[in-house]
Amino acid sequence: MNTVDRHAESISVRQSTERFRLLAGLNELHLRYRALGEGAVANYIPELAKANPDWFGICAVTTDGQIYEVGDFDRRFTIQSISKPFVYGLALEDHGREAVMQRVGVEPTGDAFNSIIKLDAVNRPHNPCVNAGAIATTSLVHGSDPTARLNRVLDMFQRYVGHTVDVDMSVFMSERTTGHRNRAIAHLMLNFGMIGSNVEQILDLYFQQCSILANCRDLAMMGATLANGGVNPVTGQRAVDSQYIRDILTIMYTCGMYDYAGQWAYSVGLPAKSGVAGGIVAVLPGRLGIAVYSPPLDSRGNSVRGIRVCEDLSRHFGMHLFDTFLPDLPEENAPPRSMPQARQLEPGTEPWRESRTAPVDALRSNGQVALRN
Repeated sequence: MNTVDRHAESISVRQSTERFRLLAGLNELHLRYRALGEGAVANYIPELAKANPDWFGICAVTTDGQIYEVGDFDRRFTIQSISKPFVYGLALEDHGREAVMQRVGVEPTGDAFNSIIKLDAVNRPHNPCVNAGAIATTSLVHGSDPTARLNRVLDMFQRYVGHTVDVDMSVFMSERTTGHRNRAIAHLMLNFGMIGSNVEQILDLYFQQCSILANCRDLAMMGATLANGGVNPVTGQRAVDSQYIRDILTIMYTCGMYDYAGQWAYSVGLPAKSGVAGGIVAVLPGRLGIAVYSPPLDSRGNSVRGIRVCEDLSRHFGMHLFDTFLPDLPEENAPPRSMPQARQLEPGTEPWRESRTAPVDALRSNGQVALRN
C-alpha cells in the first residue's frame, strides 16, 4: 500500500509556473551577460588576480527556503567587504547602538572604500562599509584573545550560511603582506583613539574576515537570513538579534556599494554589499536574498555583471523598495527607468515577464523547494 509523505508540499500550477518564471529569468540573465567583457579582476591583492574572469554565478534564496541558482553558483571565493555589515551586526550585539556609534558613524561618504583621510568631525570613520569603519567595527568584537575573536566571527557566519566556514589562508597572507594602506588607516585611528593599541591583532582579524570562503548560494542564504528577520530560512537558526536587522540593512542601502551607493539605490533600490573578489549580495526584506558572483570589477570595485543582473532583476520583477508604494501601472504609465536602452532586455526573450511583480509575490508561498539549473 502506498503511503503519502505528510511533509510533501503541494504545488499548484500557478505556483510552479511563477517559480519557473523566476528560474527562467535568472537563466536568461546568465546567458545574456556571461559573454560581457567589461571590467577587470582585482589585482591589488595578488591572490585575487588569479580568478578567472569567466566565472559567473547567480542565486536567489527565499525566506521560505526555496533556492534558485544558475551558472557557477557553487564556486567558492573570498567574501572580502561583504563581511563588513555582518561583523557590524556582531559589534552591535556585543556593545549596543550607542557604544558602536561612538566609534563609527553611518554617513555615506562618496569616497572610495579605501580612502585614507576621511574621518568625521569627532574623528570617527563615516560608516562601517569603508575600510576605516570596518577596521573600527572589527576592533569591537568581543573575545579573550585573537583565536576567540576569530571563532566568534566564524560562528556568526556559520549561522548565516548554515554550515561551517573557513578562511582562505593564501588570501589572508596575501592581504596581510600587502595591506600597508589598511595599516596606515588603522594607525591613524589609533592616533585619534578610535581603536585600541593592539593594531596588528585587529588587522589580522579584519584580513581574516575578508578572507572567509563562500559561494554564491552562501551569499544568497546570508541575504535571505537578513530578509527573514535574522533567522536562517533553511536551518531555522537565528544569526543576529532581530533588533539590529534595521541597522544592518540601512547601512547596506546607503553605503554598501562604495561610491556607487547613490546610483545603486536609485536604479536597483535594495540593501546590498559588494566585495572586490566579485561578489554582490542584495536583500529584498521579507522576500529573498540575491547573490551574484563575477570577478571583473568596474572602477569603483563592484562586479560589472553583478550590477547588470541586479538592475535587470529589480526592473523586471519590481524589486525596488519603493515599487511597493506604486500601483502596478500599465507599461505606458509606468515610471521611467534609468536603464540605458542598449541594456534593456529584448521583447520576446523575457519568459518571466507576464506580470512585473507576480513572481516575487509568489515567493511568499509556503514550502521548501530547490529549483536548480
